[in-house]
Amino acid sequence: MTAELGNRSSGLSRLGLPSKIIAVGLNYRSHARELDMAIPEEPILFLKPPSAVIGPDEAIVLPAGVGRVDYEAELAVVIGKTARNVTPEAAAEYIAGYTCANDVTARDLQQRDGQWTRSKSFDTFCPLGPEVAPEAPEPEALVELLLNGEVRQSAPVSDMIFPPLELVSFISGVMTLEPEDVIITGTPPGVGPLAAGDSVTVRIGGVGELINSVEAAPNEADW
Repeated sequence: MTAELGNRSSGLSRLGLPSKIIAVGLNYRSHARELDMAIPEEPILFLKPPSAVIGPDEAIVLPAGVGRVDYEAELAVVIGKTARNVTPEAAAEYIAGYTCANDVTARDLQQRDGQWTRSKSFDTFCPLGPEVAPEAPEPEALVELLLNGEVRQSAPVSDMIFPPLELVSFISGVMTLEPEDVIITGTPPGVGPLAAGDSVTVRIGGVGELINSVEAAPNEADW
């Protein structure tokens, strides 16, 4: 049985809107190789605000005056009960399930700012859903992104440097995780730009398929 995720206006149905979204950078070996970067010794963490969340079939809005905006397909972990300093062995007890996420990023701003907060935080920059699968995906399950029906990202869950249970343990040692909080676990290689009119799909084996459209922000004169 799966729980559905609702749209932005109603929050996440059954689970509610997360109090925080904890994201993990550079968590696929193949992505680190693609960028010619060293494998991290510890998870690299940053936050996305709850106001960035949208649901399936809603539009990712490209902000006015912002340059390149990228897709990043990710497996999301939904927390089921309060977790603080949990061990990897016990972490599964604190997970409500798994869903699809897209860590949308204003790449020009990320490079300009030298950090990630602004580039990751625009409204609509965290599509989630559509359902929460109670079981973890198999190691060979693929995390994929399709842009207008063409596969642009694809890597197995086993390519993660820090798997979900380790992430729950590590993050719960930094901050208390509350029910409905979401951890997005990093993206495979192949990140690329979005354009108005695109259809973008995050597809994860055993978890589901999240589809969103892309549109430009309305001209201020039209508001």
